Amino acid sequence: MSLQIQIMDEIKTAMRAKDTVALEALRAIKSEMLLAATASGSKEELTEDDEIKLLQRLVKTRKESARIFTEQNRPDLAEPELAQIAVIEKFLPAQLSEEEVEAVIAKIIAETGASGIASMGKVMGLASAQLGGTAEGKTISTIVKKLLV
Repeated sequence: MSLQIQIMDEIKTAMRAKDTVALEALRAIKSEMLLAATASGSKEELTEDDEIKLLQRLVKTRKESARIFTEQNRPDLAEPELAQIAVIEKFLPAQLSEEEVEAVIAKIIAETGASGIASMGKVMGLASAQLGGTAEGKTISTIVKKLLV
């Protein structure tokens, strides 16, 4: 079942349950998917990789907003953002733990023979391609820096 159909079904369920937080998050996903599909100017459907990147971007923006609201001592605004993150993450593949990501990156570094911070770009490219939607770019970057230094 495509992500778009899943989202529509979840929107209907959230409307029936009068779950405003879930409904807001699901509508945001639907909106972003429509914008991404029309931005390319073609009638092609989004690929699964594009959908995962889109969902990760939505989670990232909400995490950033929640962090800012928490810093500004506004838990009333941070809570809905965190609740929306939980709704959006249901559609993402399971995220790897930091230890699992570190093991994959260590393997990539061993295979490429990379050493020093100068090889970070090469390792990051391979790691991002291999880990795809299962780890955040920021996590990958932090681990690569740690292992290459």
